[in-house]
Formats: sequence, C-alpha cells, structure tokens
Amino acid sequence: MTDTLLVRGGDVLDPVAGDYLAGHDVLARDGRVVDLGRDLAAPDGARVLDATGLRVLPGLVDCHVHVTAATADLSALPSWAPSYVSAHAGRLMQDMLHRGFTTVRDTGGADFGLARAQAEGLITGPRLAFGGKALSQTGGHGDVRGPGTDAQEEPGCCASMGRVVDGVEALRVAARDELRKGAHHLKVMAGGGVSSPTDRIDSTQYSLDELRAVVAEAEAANRYVAAHAYTARAIDRALESGVRTIEHGNLLDAHSVELFLAHDAFLVPTLVTYWALKVEGRDFGLPQDSWEKVDAVLEAGIGALQLAAAAGVKIAYGSDLLGGMQRHQSQEFRIRAEVLPSADVLRSATTVAAELLGMVGEVGVLTPGAHADLLLVDGDPLQDAGILAEPGKHVPVVVQAGRVVLDRR
Repeated sequence: MTDTLLVRGGDVLDPVAGDYLAGHDVLARDGRVVDLGRDLAAPDGARVLDATGLRVLPGLVDCHVHVTAATADLSALPSWAPSYVSAHAGRLMQDMLHRGFTTVRDTGGADFGLARAQAEGLITGPRLAFGGKALSQTGGHGDVRGPGTDAQEEPGCCASMGRVVDGVEALRVAARDELRKGAHHLKVMAGGGVSSPTDRIDSTQYSLDELRAVVAEAEAANRYVAAHAYTARAIDRALESGVRTIEHGNLLDAHSVELFLAHDAFLVPTLVTYWALKVEGRDFGLPQDSWEKVDAVLEAGIGALQLAAAAGVKIAYGSDLLGGMQRHQSQEFRIRAEVLPSADVLRSATTVAAELLGMVGEVGVLTPGAHADLLLVDGDPLQDAGILAEPGKHVPVVVQAGRVVLDRR
C-alpha cells in the first residue's frame, strides 16, 4: 500500500470554521483523503508522517499566476522558443509547489500541454487550471508591440501570454479557439496595465458588445470570464457584462463593490506584484516606461482590499509575479495579514479559491473525497497568516495528491 499515507496527530485546519481539529489524523489513499479523525489505524504498508506539534493545512491555491512568464519583459517572450519557455515553466512550477501551492490558476500563457504534463507527472508542480492566451484589443494590455512595431504574430505561433483580437465576430472565434484547446476560463484585458507598452492605466478596453460576446461564449461552454481591470470604470463595465472574476481591482470604488455583490463575482487582488515591480522590476527586464506606471496602482491596492473585504466581496488569493520576482509569491500572505483577519486570508487561498475554480470539496479542504494536498506548518497561521510568507522557515513538509513532494526536516 505504498499509495497510502497517514498524517498523524497534527492540528488540522478547518478553513470554513476558522479553527483547528486538534490532534487529528488524515488518511489518504490513491491521492484522495479517505478519512479524518483521532487515532486512525495505519493500514499495512502505509507511510506514516508524524505531525505532532504542527498545524496541518490544505494545500494552498494561487488564483493568478503566469507560469510561462520567465521574464518581466513580456515583449521578449514571443521571440523565445516555446520549448525554452516550457523548460522555464517547469522550474517555476516546481518552485511554486515547494512553497505549498498545490493548485494554481494561470491567467495568461499556460496551455493544455503544461497542464497535461503536470497531470502525467512529467512536470513537478501545482495542479494547473489554465485560460490559454488572454484576449486583448489592439493597443490593449495584451498587445506587447511598441509604438514603432506594426507586425503582429499569428495566433498560436509563439510563447506569448495574449492574443490581439478586435471585433465581436473575431472575438467569438478566438474565444471558441481557446475553449477548443481546453481552457478552464477565458481572460480578457478590460483596462490598461503596467507591463503593456502603449496603453494607459486609466483606459477602458473592449466595447461592451465585445465583452458580452466573450462572456456568452464562455457561458455556452459552461466556463467563465476573468478580466484584467484596475479602475472603477473598467471594473464596472466588466461586471455589468457578466465577467465573473476581476483581477487586481486596485482602483475600485463603492459602486464597484455593489456590483461585485450583485453579480456574485470574485476579486483577485495581486498586491505583492506592485511591491516587487517597484523594487526589482527593472532588474528582471521590466521596461522603464512600464516601471513608471507602477505608482498609479501601488498605494491604492490596500485600500481597495479593505473596502471590498468590509462589504463581504469574495476575495481569492493572487500573486501575478513575473520572472525572478516569482520567488516572492508567498509574500502576499504577509501583505494581506497586516490589514485583514488571518482566517480570511487563509480562506482566500483555500475555500474561496476552490469556489472560484469550481472545485469545492476537491481542493482547499481536508475532508473525505478531497485531493490529498496538505502542508505541515510550524507556527499558527490563524494567529498570523504572514508566517506563510516564509515557507522555508515555517512549511517543512508539502504533500500533493498523497505524495510527499518536499520534506525539509
């Protein structure tokens, strides 16, 4: 029974209740949790992992990553060989897993090949929900051409994170194409961004008819749409068009919050990326023009998080880091824990993330039937979720699908 694991005697986090089940065992078989309780009998041949004195958390979920973003200079990626980008992605994904992120959602760049490689064990990394290439209007956040460049890549030719598409009918075709290739969601650029060379942060992107067309295609396939948006105007247009998740949302306002609640939508803040871009962005390839945009969203993010949380908006965990800055992925816990209750911060990376992904009961919890993804944690993240910002110090063991993938002890 080498496929059986018993985690013995830890304090198991119940993220819904915001409390621990003290001194409980977790029994996993064939990658799934099969039992949870005290003094469970160890099946013959089972591996027993002693968790005495430690907290046992469900595997963490990051809802906004870019596993192919091996550089912050996104305009350079299309010139890289896809095989070279995939090699970088494998390393970045392994690092994510070793930080305790056992499931991630890629919001631009990853495809069915990486997801399949992870599922088949060819890549060691988090379970991967992907959206394929993000959809961008000409001159939008996903258009990486500088003002002096006219040539445009053919869809599917290169390792870029987005594709430029204009017009309702063309967007329908592009959306269907990404769904054909297995996308779990569609991503649209609904407003300006930091890393794009020719747009303004305060711009809105895509007409309402275009946004609604993408939403309609996603809903027809029983999928959903995520939208990159910073300003209240961009956020409101996206939510009113039926978008389900807003990525970033740093400049939202009270009316935006009302729309989140009315549409039962999710907010995915990515506060750590602005801190990292400001401090290190240029060292990892972020162009000067993009670096100068960071201040427009850096300071507002915390206030937006607090406003949304106070109103009861569903908030999921996101990081959105690029290149070598991805090593800061866990620092989002520290930033949020300074202004939000630690239990809510933990829910953002467990149960709320599971709901966003449509994986309630499968990830983010340790109950029978869930994937046997778990962390052993030295310390109490319910008192201070910020300790998860130092996985090398506080997360000695990572288990994914019932298999110990990292043991630092």
